[in-house]
Amino acid sequence: MIHQYKLNGYDIVLDVYSGSVHVVDDVAYDIIAMYENTDAEGIVAAMGRMHPEVPEEEIRECIGDIEELRSEGKLFTQDVYESFCGTLKANSGVIKALCLHVAHTCNLTCSYCFAGQGRYRGKDALMSFDTGKRALDFLVENSGSHHNLEVDFFGGEPLMNWKTVKDLVAYARSIEKEAGKHFRFTLTTNGMLIDDDVIDFCNREMDNVVMSLDGRKEVHDRFRTTPSGRGSYDTVVPRFQRLVEKRGERSYYMRGTYTAYNTDFASDVIHMAELGFSELSMEPVVASPGDPCALKEEDLPVLMEQYEILARYMAERRRQGRPITFYHYMIDLEHGPCIYKRLSGCGSGTEYMAVTPSGDLYPCHQFVGDERYLMGSIWEGVTNTSLRDEFASCNVYSRSECSGCWAALYCSGGCAANSYHASGDIRGIYEYGCALFRKRIECALMLKADEMTQDAPECPEGSGE
Repeated sequence: MIHQYKLNGYDIVLDVYSGSVHVVDDVAYDIIAMYENTDAEGIVAAMGRMHPEVPEEEIRECIGDIEELRSEGKLFTQDVYESFCGTLKANSGVIKALCLHVAHTCNLTCSYCFAGQGRYRGKDALMSFDTGKRALDFLVENSGSHHNLEVDFFGGEPLMNWKTVKDLVAYARSIEKEAGKHFRFTLTTNGMLIDDDVIDFCNREMDNVVMSLDGRKEVHDRFRTTPSGRGSYDTVVPRFQRLVEKRGERSYYMRGTYTAYNTDFASDVIHMAELGFSELSMEPVVASPGDPCALKEEDLPVLMEQYEILARYMAERRRQGRPITFYHYMIDLEHGPCIYKRLSGCGSGTEYMAVTPSGDLYPCHQFVGDERYLMGSIWEGVTNTSLRDEFASCNVYSRSECSGCWAALYCSGGCAANSYHASGDIRGIYEYGCALFRKRIECALMLKADEMTQDAPECPEGSGE
């Protein structure tokens, strides 16, 4: 399967199953579109009409080049993965990552919050050290041979339970050597409680810090307000800037949410870049259709254009020597995700689970509070094994709608939570999200094409696998 499109002056051809990306001229682009259904003489005749300025010899040479790429497994390759996809999660009892909900409470009242201002359909709650300690032990006990274990400190607002976070990190470090493990920690925060202690500790112990910023002041302050109704932008931005300045080369992300009120969200990403942040993410809101902030079908053309605007902005910054990273445009054509990850996805409900303040287990943070998706507890383990098996069956081939989609090996079948909220089934389809995802991948591949041609301008065609 191939996918062809034109963007920002580039003619791009993706060979889906090999992962090869080709940047070609108009003639090669048109020949590739005809290649599988037209013989060589038919192609030559058609190209003579479409490109009369191109000599027949060059057209035949181009056909030969395409045939060579096909023989090398870089064009028109076949799907060889479906036959063994069902066995990928056979060992679904191994867990390598936990999302610790250390605080089911928050000091902001974001009305678009999918977690109900951090309470997840329940009451305010903080995770105790003993519960967190048991969660870390549970992870070690169920991690099999995995050496690197991921732990996300999440909320609500995890800094509202800061001492417990620090104590849990200290405990994890104390057992690493004997357990033969290494913990990698991530903290997600709204920034309101960041101080020098938080900065120093995070920059020493957290492998990643995710900071919530929606972009321009008027956009951020529309939703991200204190209980008294005051916007948080002026408080959090300087604190985020100080943390990032002291963080050096360690990973972080500014993570925003766009809604129907800022469908021009590229301006918000650009605003964050101009504030000095270079690691950026912007996610569409998760909201019910009747919510005023929910994105609508008529917003799609605008959103598609915004992703293109952002991609062009990033390409220009790279040329200027001021590159930024946008999470959804991160594609490594040479050393990207292994085929296991491409086929099976994030591992929610199998390799990855969320832990509530009381120790209950859920497939991921987006299912917390929905009793239909309670999997067990850190005290008793996974007791709802049928639910675990259901998540284990989720893969790129378990959704019939994914068949024939050129982007399937990039989204791995999509987010189970988004599918559930959109269709009522974790193996369903969130069509709106699919459309946005495909556009993001097109923009990401265009940026790779731009990088390839800028770094090797003498080469008219490039490919990556």
